[in-house]
Amino acid sequence: MFDRRLVLNFDWVLLLSVLLLVSAGIINLYSATANWATPGGAFYLKQIFWFSGGLGLMLLTSAFDYRHLEHYALHAYFLTIGLLLYVLLFGKTSMGATRWIHLGFFNLQPSELAKLVIILLLARIFGRTAKTLGYGLNDLWAPAVLLLIPFALILRQPDLGTALLLLFIAGSMLFFAGLQRQTFLTLVAAGLLALGGGWFMLHDYQRERVLTFLDPEADPLGSGYHIIQSKIAVGSGGFWGKGFMQGTQSQLSFLPERHTDFAFSVFAEEWGFSGSFLLLLTYLFLVVWGIYIARRAADRFGMFLAIGAVAMIFWHIIINLAMVIGLLPVVGVPLPLFSYGGTSMITTMIAIGLLMNVSMRRFMF
Repeated sequence: MFDRRLVLNFDWVLLLSVLLLVSAGIINLYSATANWATPGGAFYLKQIFWFSGGLGLMLLTSAFDYRHLEHYALHAYFLTIGLLLYVLLFGKTSMGATRWIHLGFFNLQPSELAKLVIILLLARIFGRTAKTLGYGLNDLWAPAVLLLIPFALILRQPDLGTALLLLFIAGSMLFFAGLQRQTFLTLVAAGLLALGGGWFMLHDYQRERVLTFLDPEADPLGSGYHIIQSKIAVGSGGFWGKGFMQGTQSQLSFLPERHTDFAFSVFAEEWGFSGSFLLLLTYLFLVVWGIYIARRAADRFGMFLAIGAVAMIFWHIIINLAMVIGLLPVVGVPLPLFSYGGTSMITTMIAIGLLMNVSMRRFMF
């Protein structure tokens, strides 16, 4: 029987925040690609199409009780591992990376699904166990193994950005679950050692990105070109910006990848500090509202499900913004709900659907 409280508790605040960000992204995408001749339709029209599909999936995800998902977490995990293995063996290669499964009408990227599945799996694990004094190392070996398997497969593609996002999402959920002090210090030390040793495991182009991050002016027309042009675009916007479709870096095609990784650079140049501040304020509100949803969740599984969804969105925002202003190496992480990309939009909208689901059922016990 349908519960009318689901309609009464529909989270219009969450939906409005999403609509504001997507609308800003589509307007920005129109400006960034207005003078492009693209087969199959303009990019902003494609983005509207992907958002429409994502909105449908968001409503579908929020329609059924999220607690049923707990029983299918392991099934989804093993299915995702199978897809990641299939990618490595038979996947579509593009620009030196094998990340996609060609399905005819679209390309499936299993690494994006892996982020949602890890959220679901860790929510199940932390939701079923509670440690008064925090989790110790003995409590974490099983979740660590389950996490490292998709991490290694995604790293093998290679897709360093998505692999690191898995770690950041898991770390955020673990932080909210609680850690013993000794365990926390041990994990920090292990992370620092892995950071140093990981340098020798990076591909040549990944090492080049790190070196470019440290000194982009060393090769201003080569590897450092992207970040230099991005910082020029962000800085030249000033306080009020140059105006809609008046940004020289984007309109004169100095700024590369301005519809995907560097979409925020276009926005900052055209709308300046004032517009960027309002955009970031909207993102901040979305993250804070997501944490508020987690705090009001009816059970531990719902709480960790919401925390995982918020963590995924939060780390995408932080990494992309730090990347476009030169605080992090360029790793190809899009700005959620803003950058062009069907897979990113669909994945983010499903995460929003999980938040909506938990919010709508906070009255159930």
